[in-house]
Amino acid sequence: MTSERTDADPGMRAGRREWLGLAVLALPTLLLSLDMSVLYLALPYLSADLGAGSTQQLWIMDIYGFMIAGFLITMGTLGDRIGRRKLLLIGASAFGAASVLAAYAPNAELLIAARALLGIAGATLMPSTLALISNMFSDPHQRGVAISVWMSCFMGGMTVGPLVGGVLLEAFWWGSAFLLGVPVMVLLLVSAPVLLPEYRDADAGRLDLTSVALSLGTILPIIYGLKELANNGVQTTPVVAIVVGLLVGTVFVRRQTRLASPLVDLRLFANRAFSGALGIGLFGGIVMAGTFLLVTLYLQLVLGLAPLNAGLWLVPMNVAMVIATMLAPHLARRFRPAYVMAAGLAIASGGLLLVTQVDSVGGLALLVSGFLLACVGIALPSALGISLVVGSAPPEKAGSASGISETSGEFGIALGVATMGSIGTAVYRSQLSDSLGTGLPDAAVSTVRESIAGAAAAAAQLPDRLGADLLATARDAFTDGLNVVAALSAGLFLILAVVAARLFRHVPPHGHADPEPGPDLEPGSPTPVATAETTSPDRDPHDDQEQVSKPTVIRMTAGKGRATSSC
Repeated sequence: MTSERTDADPGMRAGRREWLGLAVLALPTLLLSLDMSVLYLALPYLSADLGAGSTQQLWIMDIYGFMIAGFLITMGTLGDRIGRRKLLLIGASAFGAASVLAAYAPNAELLIAARALLGIAGATLMPSTLALISNMFSDPHQRGVAISVWMSCFMGGMTVGPLVGGVLLEAFWWGSAFLLGVPVMVLLLVSAPVLLPEYRDADAGRLDLTSVALSLGTILPIIYGLKELANNGVQTTPVVAIVVGLLVGTVFVRRQTRLASPLVDLRLFANRAFSGALGIGLFGGIVMAGTFLLVTLYLQLVLGLAPLNAGLWLVPMNVAMVIATMLAPHLARRFRPAYVMAAGLAIASGGLLLVTQVDSVGGLALLVSGFLLACVGIALPSALGISLVVGSAPPEKAGSASGISETSGEFGIALGVATMGSIGTAVYRSQLSDSLGTGLPDAAVSTVRESIAGAAAAAAQLPDRLGADLLATARDAFTDGLNVVAALSAGLFLILAVVAARLFRHVPPHGHADPEPGPDLEPGSPTPVATAETTSPDRDPHDDQEQVSKPTVIRMTAGKGRATSSC
């Protein structure tokens, strides 16, 4: 079957139902970020109530992230097979039930188990929402706007999370932080069947459970090892965990190449827009996660701000990032995404260059200004990169592509904290070795060299003058580490800017016709893709029949404003 339609054809553009559906998809995104940020405030209260030790506290915090990272790829692919809306509803139900279990947990062990269930349920939500956005918004500009809204909700949740958590913990007990998710999930369960269409791949085949086990055996040890390296330095256990994860990952990749219906279709990586956007997102995550860690420590341990005040100084950065994220698709409508992404990375590099000039005394204004610029800059390639990832994948693989994208983000965060944190720590210790005077007890020297937090603790136990001198020395050394990390990050962003400008130069501005393949358009370049089941504005809002994904490839002809589609 062949058909012909112009760019202005309303069948390619989302209508009222899709935009209302986007509001529904924003609910779990907002909740997941709220859940992560609120728990930091609730941890002291629940630890005292449940008698949780330090190890149990770590597992209460970390098991959620481990499970999300481990199951993202599996859940993204599962959504392609059973239906993305169906998986979203299953995940929402599980998340609500696990939230109640966590809120009323009688001991730390049951809370850890509930947090693990929350992580698995959370892993169903993110790729499902992103995949549904990809299917509902086939127009590149509208899809970019929708993804920007989706990202902004996540960042908005991180911004208001501490405020919401503070109000809840003032008025109620620590379990209220978990119950926050229940009404949100109930609203999602009620509205999703009405507003969200169903998409699935009829030819996806069975889910290979061996591949699921291998993917978990790859991701979980690597994420665990990176977190441990970031927290405790180089030790045998985390290094062995990373090696084991890499070995299992090799087996996983080989298995995917032999399966007719793989868990991860490795052919997706042959598309340079897909793999390039993933790579830029990964390195961007490494830089921003590592730098963000050092910035928050600087605010509290160098400038001496209370956690709440430090958090308030981060609010303008999050707000600026939300604004830039929403601006990105509109810029990409006037200019090629390559240039918008490159400009954003250049702005981020300039912001981090300002951070290299921050001093240990009176550096607040320069730090906030520089990091705000970095947040604005990285928002542009982040929003457009996700749009390129999901837009360059075939519609029947949208769930798998979304899971890969989210997993890449998790790896970027873990790698950034581990690598940039280690570089900052190495500079800190090197500077201390040159600056520490004599007269300090051996135990104090060892504690000071461990971290700046240790330096603050050791200084509190020393006579006033000696403690003040020690703390000033440690703060100078930590600031030097921040400066070095910022300089390395600025250089990496400049390299990524050049890569983005060259790698995506074939991608036209949103809403413009894509040229036929030629010297500047490689065979692996993304081709705009629509689905036969794309919803139209005049569709009956109550028609929630399941739609099976049948890809329709659209070939754009330069200068003609029309597309020929073949079914």
